[in-house]
Amino acid sequence: MSNAQRLNKPIRVVVADDEEPARNELCFQLEQIDEVAIIGQAADGIKALRLIESLKPDMVLLDIQMPGLTGFEVARELVLQKTDSHVVFVTAYDHYAIEAFEINAVDYLLKPVEPVRLRRTLERVQNLQRTDSLKNTTAKTLTAKELEHIGKFMANRYSHSDSIAVKVNDKLILVQSDEIVFISLDNDAIEIVTRNLRGFSNCRTLDELQSHLDPSLFWRVHRSHVVNIHKIKEILRRLSRNYVLIMTDPKHTQIPVSRTQTKRLRDYLKL
Repeated sequence: MSNAQRLNKPIRVVVADDEEPARNELCFQLEQIDEVAIIGQAADGIKALRLIESLKPDMVLLDIQMPGLTGFEVARELVLQKTDSHVVFVTAYDHYAIEAFEINAVDYLLKPVEPVRLRRTLERVQNLQRTDSLKNTTAKTLTAKELEHIGKFMANRYSHSDSIAVKVNDKLILVQSDEIVFISLDNDAIEIVTRNLRGFSNCRTLDELQSHLDPSLFWRVHRSHVVNIHKIKEILRRLSRNYVLIMTDPKHTQIPVSRTQTKRLRDYLKL
């Protein structure tokens, strides 16, 4: 099958989880998505590896703690075999995240998996398939317009980090950048807040951290605050004509908007 044909086909998925209820729930969610075709299921690591070797799926959803072979052992074997299947780990434990990404996992999903989060993972796999297609396009001479289009796509794909490392107590957790609600600077400590955790960045400055984030999504609304504009719950207007943003974190943190950023906020939100 050519790369062009593959992009027009559903994402072919193998699901591996030794817990049948969890496996059934994940398959149910996948079945609601037109762009997905479940081609195999496994209840242990050995069967999962055999299915992947024979069916060569586009994406593999792997539980980590399975009999026979763990999800990590399956993934390492796939790396040795140089398989084209994209690996996504699905687990109830967050402390495996660093090891998962060291094995070149595309994503790391925590149970119970939210449908919106699963769709985001599928979009990431589709983007990787497009990237693979671009890398292997050698049979024709590209026009200047096609080269420009490819350049823009590749720049968008690689210019910003999908994941950000966050220190939580004595652990280092990888967080998907679009799950960040806001980032704040307090006494030289850079705090990163999502809906599920609060931790700190190893970056020395807000500017350094912001350079790894998508500027169309993350705004420096104040010298000490960067917000994800998709995580704004409410906007309050003060008597001073300045604005305060109410964020979607559990505490509904209030973030002030500086005078210099007020116009940008008004223009963007048509205030």
